[in-house]
Amino acid sequence: MTRPPVPPFTIETARQKVQAAEDAWNTCDPHRVAQAYTPDSLWRNRAEFLTGRDEIEAFLRRKWERELDYALRKELWAFTDDHIAVRFQYESRDRDGQWWRSYGNEQWEFDAEGYMRRREASINDLAIDEGERRIFGPRPESERGAPIPLR
Repeated sequence: MTRPPVPPFTIETARQKVQAAEDAWNTCDPHRVAQAYTPDSLWRNRAEFLTGRDEIEAFLRRKWERELDYALRKELWAFTDDHIAVRFQYESRDRDGQWWRSYGNEQWEFDAEGYMRRREASINDLAIDEGERRIFGPRPESERGAPIPLR
């Protein structure tokens, strides 16, 4: 079974892969998101290391239990035949009502069937006021492909 688009990537298929990832993560559905990874996928998320879909799904469940009203934007940064690099930003609030904007970069490696076999994410968090929010839910069709502001 394949998970298109598959390597080798072109600029068009790399952008499609990034948008598909953004769309899936914005569902905040741990099972759905975990299915994009190989059964033995390796992850580094900040300083946490995970192996396999079960650990990924459990991690995502914990993540979205504490990162409320999560909304994400991803942008293609670079790609090769089977690697994609993205930058991203997401906003969420904690249980105390504090809003956060998280900035990061990810490096992805794919198998021949289009499943991600490795993901490394570096992320920094910035406390923001609710009035500073700019990411509200999934990206509307009219904003697809728009760059993410630096700040």
